[in-house]
Formats: sequence, C-alpha cells, structure tokens
Amino acid sequence: MQTSDKQITYYREGHGTPLVLVHGVGASAESWGAVADRLKDRFDIIRPDLRGHGRSAQIDAPITIDTFADDIIRVMDEAGVEKAHLAGFSLGGLITQRLAVGWPDRFERIVILSAVAGRTEEERAKVVARLQMIRDGGMKAITGAARERWFTPEFVRDNEAAILHRIAELEAVHVPSYLEAYRVFSQTELVETLDQIRQPTLVMTGENDVGSNPRMSETMHRLIPNSELEILPRLKHSVLLEAPDLIAEKIGTFLTKTTTNAQEVQHG
Repeated sequence: MQTSDKQITYYREGHGTPLVLVHGVGASAESWGAVADRLKDRFDIIRPDLRGHGRSAQIDAPITIDTFADDIIRVMDEAGVEKAHLAGFSLGGLITQRLAVGWPDRFERIVILSAVAGRTEEERAKVVARLQMIRDGGMKAITGAARERWFTPEFVRDNEAAILHRIAELEAVHVPSYLEAYRVFSQTELVETLDQIRQPTLVMTGENDVGSNPRMSETMHRLIPNSELEILPRLKHSVLLEAPDLIAEKIGTFLTKTTTNAQEVQHG
C-alpha cells in the first residue's frame, strides 16, 4: 500500500505490463482484489482507492470527473508508470472514458466495464432519485435493494457472507464523500466524446444489469471506433464480486491479443 502526495492510496502487485484498475462508487480498490489475483502473474497492477473511498482522503469540496482522472494520472506519475492498460468499473468506467480521451498517450488498451453512457431522461431521473434517497435516509435507504439489483439469484442463494460484506462496506462509507462522488456519477455524461477514444477498447456489461444496461454498452461500442463488445450472460451489476474468473479471463485475453478487430460484436 502506498499513498500519493494528495493522499490517494494505491496498491501495487504483480509483474509485466502496467494495468490500472479503477473501482466504482461506494467501493474501494479491494473490489478488484479477486480479479487482480488472477492477473498479477501477467500484469503490474495498480489499484487506487478513489478520492473519498477506502483509505484515500475524504472529499471535502465539490469535484468533477476530472478530479478523479487527475488523481489517477498523479498515481501513475508517482509510481513511475508512463503508459498502462486501463480498466474501470461503473464510476470507474466513466473515469476511464475521460482518461482515454484526455490523456490518450498514457494508455495502451482500455476496458470499460458495467459503465454508463447515453442515459435516457428516465434513467438519469432514477439515479438522481437514489441520490436524494441517500440524502434523506442515509446509506441504508439504498442497500435494501442492492441484492436484487447487483447479484443473480444463484449468487444470492450461495454467497450470503460475501454479499453482507459488500453491503457493510457500502454502509460504512463517509457519507459526504459518497454523496459528492455519486453526484459526479449521476451528472456526468461523456457520450459525445466517445468517438474520440482511439485506443483498442473492450466494452462489457452484464446481460441483466439494469443500471449499466446492454443498450448503453452497445452505444459505447458503436461510437468507439476500435472497440469490441461483450454482453455477459445472466450477470447483473456486481460482476467483480460474482464472476472474477470470467472478468479476469476476458480482460487478460483482450489485453494480450495481438490484434483487435474493430466493430466486432460478441455475445457470450
């Protein structure tokens, strides 16, 4: 574990080509842990705790998506990493979109996982409504629905301890930091910049993810010139916890392949 001069904590493990993994809102670098374990024999993995999350500094003023992006670049600079592969989950997927466009020379290949783009007015309203629910009732106001939204019924049936751990992590967040990070997540829309992403890109989401739904991933795939699409059968949102073997296999294969077939749609 290391901490940057701006109090951004990050974890580094493995060996090989650098790979930066960016987590979602209300989580931490730990959420990538099982995937990182499966990739660290091939990649030099850097997992930051986003500002306001994990062991990083709390958020104490309004921020933007660029605040998160700047933090990632600073961590890379301090780690001595000039260029890396990049994978982001959920809010991390939005940050990944921003980094790919804003700092194109720093990133080799891109993975956008369970992320958002081109939200409809109705979808945006639902996200904003959840933000207000937290303001009114605290974190417990949204954790009750997390099981159904995030996990398949089979995973819920067989993995009670893992789910309780994830919900406890969410309930333990610094609420002002979470609210500001979630505000950035709810209000940031980068769909109009996606055609500027030039890196080979893999877009993935769960077939039954209602928040980061397949239509959004199909939109990203259509707009990003050199991209591939994977719709993951049956899965919902929390794919890092539920399916680390599958996610590690998909990421590892994509990052190490010798060519990328533009506009190749894969279902399965």
